[in-house]
Amino acid sequence: MATIFENMGAKTELGSGLAAGVETLSYNQEVVFTLYVKVVMPIDGYVFWVNGALLTDTAIYNATQYSKLLYDRYENPNDTIPPRQFSAKGSLHYATELHQLEERTTSYNHMSFTALEEIQPFNAINPTLIYVATREDVQFAFSRRENFYKQADLYHYRGDALYSIMDTQLVDSMDQLNLAQPIVSNSLPIWLSLNQFFPMYPSYLVASNIAPPFCAVDIDPARTVALQDFPLLDPYSNPNQLVTDTVKLSIFGQNNHQALNFVQYILDYSRNTDNIGMMNMPVMQDEKVTQKEFGIIAQKKIITFQVSYYQSTVNDITRKLIEHAFITVTPSRNP
Repeated sequence: MATIFENMGAKTELGSGLAAGVETLSYNQEVVFTLYVKVVMPIDGYVFWVNGALLTDTAIYNATQYSKLLYDRYENPNDTIPPRQFSAKGSLHYATELHQLEERTTSYNHMSFTALEEIQPFNAINPTLIYVATREDVQFAFSRRENFYKQADLYHYRGDALYSIMDTQLVDSMDQLNLAQPIVSNSLPIWLSLNQFFPMYPSYLVASNIAPPFCAVDIDPARTVALQDFPLLDPYSNPNQLVTDTVKLSIFGQNNHQALNFVQYILDYSRNTDNIGMMNMPVMQDEKVTQKEFGIIAQKKIITFQVSYYQSTVNDITRKLIEHAFITVTPSRNP
């Protein structure tokens, strides 16, 4: 397994002393980092991270947004494949908090890693790739780098260990993935399929740092309510109910005319397909999101729909999304 510090450059006098102190305190500790690749469910936008050891070089290469640019820069395309695993020297500290909540009792481990050199693979990857660190069977990732002082030449990375309830989202065996069934129990697959104007994302799972236009779909779980007394069962004993959802759409990068066209698109979809029924008269609203450095506000609009639908309709649309997600693979010499 490679280490990223084999060719450590010369440090300042202060940096050399601090590095020696870190090595003494940590007993030359090393932390192992493993590459994981993002997989987004085509049905409902749920995110999983798959261990890079389970994927081919081609799959990892294609997951890199800048792969074509990198391919032009290197004679050997394999040079564009980030390492599946590497180790880094430094000092690891952590603090543990025990939380007793209504539905679970869990420990939050806050990790702090002081590295002797900048961890270059963190800079080379993109939002579809992540490195997960492992130490004594604890998995963690870093969400920020902070307190950097050039003369000290030490790099501080901080993040949390994987929460116990998130264990299902890191995939170390393909048996953990079932791409044929939705995870959500609401109308989200219907809304994700309405993407003719711009990409639609589930709330809290919007792709990192994307430019408008795009839309985030938020469905209030407390307001998903049955509209019939008892579910019907199909011949396979699958329940089917008429239910209602309250759906808030947050749209970025659209002017008034474009936003109204999108609303008409949703209303036409409801009228022409009967997949969703309108229970309110939605109105587009402007919401202020500011950035003080530039003295500007974002082109953000929100609109809330109260809709009714049959659960069986969501299942039918889910099957269509799965069919659209199928691809044809043509072997090629290029990665």
